[in-house]
Amino acid sequence: MSPRFLASREVAIVGYGHSTVVRHAGRPLGALAVDVARAAISDAGLRTKDIDGFVTAGLFPTAGAHTIEDGVSTVSANWLAEHLGISPRYISGFQGIGQIPGTVALAVNAIASGAADYVLVHRALHNPAGRYHENPMQSARGSQQWTAPQGFFGPLAMIALPYNEYLQRYGADRDAMAAVVVEARKNGARIPWSYWNDRPLTPEEYLAAPMISDPVGRFDCDIPVDGVAAFVLTSAERARDLAHSPVYVAGYATSPPAPRRLPLHWPLDDIMAGGRETVRRLWENTGLSSGEVDLPQVYDGFSPFVYFWLEALGLCPEGEAHRFVQDGGIDSDLPGALPVLSGGGALGNGRMHGIPQMLECYLQLSGRAGDRQRENVTVGVACHSSPHFGGAVAYSSLPSSTPKARS
Repeated sequence: MSPRFLASREVAIVGYGHSTVVRHAGRPLGALAVDVARAAISDAGLRTKDIDGFVTAGLFPTAGAHTIEDGVSTVSANWLAEHLGISPRYISGFQGIGQIPGTVALAVNAIASGAADYVLVHRALHNPAGRYHENPMQSARGSQQWTAPQGFFGPLAMIALPYNEYLQRYGADRDAMAAVVVEARKNGARIPWSYWNDRPLTPEEYLAAPMISDPVGRFDCDIPVDGVAAFVLTSAERARDLAHSPVYVAGYATSPPAPRRLPLHWPLDDIMAGGRETVRRLWENTGLSSGEVDLPQVYDGFSPFVYFWLEALGLCPEGEAHRFVQDGGIDSDLPGALPVLSGGGALGNGRMHGIPQMLECYLQLSGRAGDRQRENVTVGVACHSSPHFGGAVAYSSLPSSTPKARS
């Protein structure tokens, strides 16, 4: 199948930078972003003045009532370009469903169209002081008047309902989910910049953790952090002359608009229907299929997303993800298992919001994963957010869109 995406494999990632992930950084977020951006540019073998495009996502990457201050609690593309001393030809911020896929799409299209030659894509995450998702409301208006006074507000309640629906519909239990979280933490513990570096988790510790929004427990949620990551993208032609093996963007897809049945309610059927459409778009745009993906990196901001993505991608039958993970299907240390959390994901790194999935695809496909390097990986998929409210990007180490031979 030929890809529908006209710029398939015409643009590549050629370098990256990543800060150490901490709960609260001792420096402003903007200062971290400047350092990480310079590291990414240097890693690509470029000079700061070579960068003529900047892209990031406009979503304020935290929750609750916090002051939005550029360079302190968020870092816009404009702010970063200014503080690197660059007047770029192209600058943009993505707003919409699928923050990471949308950001990559802007960068790819800018390069493919000639609007920029070298684009820096960054994501800066901030963890404000105070309790995560604390609710400062003194009154509830609009649709929230029927939900917030009863404690139903924010992402925790939003994911608890479809997760509970999954458990009841398919006879699953939290023992199975322990395999997901333990796998993420195992791999995150191997990564030097991870918040959970050298701190794996046991199934017993997972099950003993406090319940937050039944059936979502403490370790089902990624921990809020301060952290920055940046990537440099350029054309496939220019990439050939740079320091590292390029990783090509094979295509991407963002999710269709999600139905709004009830405020904050994501019914399981809506999640899976939207997820199937997201994945259909991905295969159509890339010319790939699930059988060609060596390195699926599923999103895990909340652990149930792993179930939803496994099933939406067709990596296991619908309703079977809980059995699949409990039987070792995602244990990255087992031959033949799917390494869907080999980069640690959000549960194993901290709330880096889709960056661990993108970074793992880049590191593995470029052969730069060090002691964690996997053999014979040429196609990766980095997922973001929920399957019906996010998207995915496919990457390849192969410059041609011709499917590789399968043994």
